[in-house]
Amino acid sequence: MKTPFVTLEQLQEIVRDYPTPFHLYDETGIRENARALYRAFAWNPGFQEHFAVKATPNPQILKLLREEGCGVDCSSLTELMMSQRCGFAGDEIMFSSNDTPAEEFALAAQLGATINLDDITHIDFLQKTIGYIPKKISCRYNPGGAFTLGESEEGFQVMDNPGDAKYGLTRPQMTEAFRRLKELGAEEFGIHAFLASNTLSNDYYPALAAILFKLAVELKEETGVHITFINLSGGVGVPYRPEQSANDIAVIGEGVRRAFEEILVPAGMGDVAIHTELGRFMLAPYGHLVTRALHQKHIHKEYIGVDACAANLMRPAIYGAYHHITVMGKETAPCDHKYDVTGSLCENCDKFAVDRMLPEIQVGDLLVIHDTGAHGHAMGYQYNGRLRSAEVLLCQDGSTRLIRRAETPEDYFATAIWD
Repeated sequence: MKTPFVTLEQLQEIVRDYPTPFHLYDETGIRENARALYRAFAWNPGFQEHFAVKATPNPQILKLLREEGCGVDCSSLTELMMSQRCGFAGDEIMFSSNDTPAEEFALAAQLGATINLDDITHIDFLQKTIGYIPKKISCRYNPGGAFTLGESEEGFQVMDNPGDAKYGLTRPQMTEAFRRLKELGAEEFGIHAFLASNTLSNDYYPALAAILFKLAVELKEETGVHITFINLSGGVGVPYRPEQSANDIAVIGEGVRRAFEEILVPAGMGDVAIHTELGRFMLAPYGHLVTRALHQKHIHKEYIGVDACAANLMRPAIYGAYHHITVMGKETAPCDHKYDVTGSLCENCDKFAVDRMLPEIQVGDLLVIHDTGAHGHAMGYQYNGRLRSAEVLLCQDGSTRLIRRAETPEDYFATAIWD
C-alpha cells in the first residue's frame, strides 16, 4: 500500500494557497533519503553523489541537496547555468552529455566541472574547443550487447540493451582514449557507465560496480593511467507499484563495498572514489502531483476527468508508465470502481490510469498521483496551450513554500512575435 506523505487535512489547507494542479515535494523525505545514501557509502572516503539535474531542475531542490552534500550531474548548457547560480562549482559538477555543442564544453571547463566524454572523437573536439585537455577527465563506457541480471528477490528481471544505446565508448576505444588523453596531459581519470534503468534489485549496482572495477584494473595495466574515480551513474529504481519492494540502499552500498575490496584493493587501487548520479531514486517518491476531480463521464467506460493533464506528468501518456493514485480521504475505502483517469489534452493517450480500481470518486475530490518527484514537472510542456503547474515544497516544520510559480498565459505568449 502506498501512503501519501501529506494528509487530507494538510492538503485542504495547502490548496487554499495554491490552486490545483501542482507538484508537491517532501523536504523531510528528500533529506532523509540523501543522508541514507551517504551512510550507505560512508566506507568510501571520496564518495560523491551528483544529483541528475534533468530529473528535477528546480533551484530550491538543488540547493536543498547541496546542503546534504550532493553535487550535480548536468547534460546541457542551461543545467550548467542553473547549477552555477545555485552555487555549485568545480568537482561538485559532473558534465555528462552527448552530441555536445562547443559552448557547453566551454562553460563546463570554465566552471571546473569534471567532463565525462561520450565519444572518442570528442577528445579532439574538446581540445579544439577549449584549447587543452583538463587534468581530470572521464570517459563513458558502453560494453554493448545485452545486460541481464536475472531474477531478484523482488521477482523483477533486470534487463537492458547497452548495444542499442547511443552512449559511450567501446572497450577498445576506452584503451585508446585513455592513452590519447594521457598524451595530451590528463592526470586523473574516471570511468562512467549506465547499463539499466529503474532497476528494482539490490544486485544491480554491485554487478555494475564489478564490471567497472575490472575494467579499471585492466585499463590501469594497459595504459598506466591513474584512475581516481568510478561513477556508477543512475539506474537504482523506485517501486511505482504498491506491490513492488523498494531497494535497500544500505544493502546496495555493502554490495559495492564487497566488489571494491575483492577487485580494486588487491590491484592497489584502494584510493578510487565512488561517484553516483541518482535522480529518480533521490526524488521520485518525494513528489506528488496534486489534482482535483472535475468531471465524471459515463459512456462505454467510466471516466474521471481531473484538472491535471499529460502536460503536468507525461510518463503515463508516452510510456504507459504506472503511477499510483490515492483518493484523499478515502485511503481505506474499498477500491470497487473501475475508472480511466484522464486529463484535458486533445489526445486519447492523456490518461493517468486506465481501468484502474479505485474508491468511488466524486467531483471535487482531491487526488494524489504518486512518485512524480523525478521526471514529473521536469518533462512538462505547453502542448494544447496547457501551462506548466506550480511546484510547492512541504517543509520540515509542516509549512509550505512556493518554489516555482505556475505559468500564466503571458508566459505562453512571451516568445511569440506578433508583428
